[in-house]
Amino acid sequence: MEQNVMLAFALTTLAGLSTGVGSALAFFTRRTNRRFLAASLGLSAGVMIYVSFVELFTLAREYFSRSSSKVQAEWFTAVSFFVGMMFMAVIDRLVPAWENPHEPRTVESMDAPAGDRRDLHRVGLFAALAIAIHNFPEGLATFASTLSDARVGVSVAVAVAIHNIPEGIAVSVPLYFATGQRSRAFWLSFASGLSEPLGAVAGYLVLRPFLDDSVLGALFAGISGIMVFISLDELLPAAREYGEGHVAIYGVIAGMAVMALSLLLGR
Repeated sequence: MEQNVMLAFALTTLAGLSTGVGSALAFFTRRTNRRFLAASLGLSAGVMIYVSFVELFTLAREYFSRSSSKVQAEWFTAVSFFVGMMFMAVIDRLVPAWENPHEPRTVESMDAPAGDRRDLHRVGLFAALAIAIHNFPEGLATFASTLSDARVGVSVAVAVAIHNIPEGIAVSVPLYFATGQRSRAFWLSFASGLSEPLGAVAGYLVLRPFLDDSVLGALFAGISGIMVFISLDELLPAAREYGEGHVAIYGVIAGMAVMALSLLLGR
C-alpha cells in the first residue's frame, strides 16, 4: 500500500486539476455537447457505483473481518458506508443551490446578461469555495482507492476528473462575467482544483498514525458511501439535466462494464 502513495498523489492531482478542462470548454467552445456530457457524467457514475459496491465495500468487509467476527464485520461495514453518505450529505446541504458547483452549467449560459458584477463575482468565489469543500472527500476517495489497488485508483481518478469538468464551468462563467478577464477566471477555476490533492494528503497524514485493519475498513466503506452519494445526488441528476435520460443511463451501464472488465482483466 505504501508503494502506491506517489501514484495516489499524482492521480488525485490530475483529477482535481481537471476543473481547468471545464474552464477551457466554457471559453473556447460555442455550444455545449449535451449528449456527450450526459454520457460522460453517466459513465463517471457507473464507474463509481460499480467500484464502490464490488471493490471498496468488499475490501472494507475483509479488513473488518480480520479483527471482528463475520457478523460484526458486516455491521461495521454497513454503518461506515452510511456514515460516509451522511458526511457527504451534510457537506452538500451547507452549500446553497445556485452556488453549488454541481448544479448544471452550460457554455450557452455565458451569453446570458451579465447582471450585477458583484453578485456574479460572489457566486464565482462561493463556487470555488464549494469545490474546495466538496473536493476533500472526493480527493480522499481517489487517494485511498489508489492505495488499495492502483487499477481501481486509475478508474476512480478518471471518473472524478470527468465529474470535475462541469465544476470548472461553474466557477469560470460567473468570474468571467464579473471581471471581464478570461485568463483570470480560467486560472482561479484551475487553481480551485488544487484542494483535491491537498485535502487528500491532509486526510491521509491525519489518519496514517491510526491505520489498522478497523480504520482501513471504516475508511474504504465510508469512501464507498461517499462515491455512491456523489453518483446518485450529483452525477446522475446533472447527466439527465444535460441530455436525454436514456443517454445518461447508457453511460452508467458503459461505466460499469468498463470497470468490471478492468477488474477482471487485472486479476
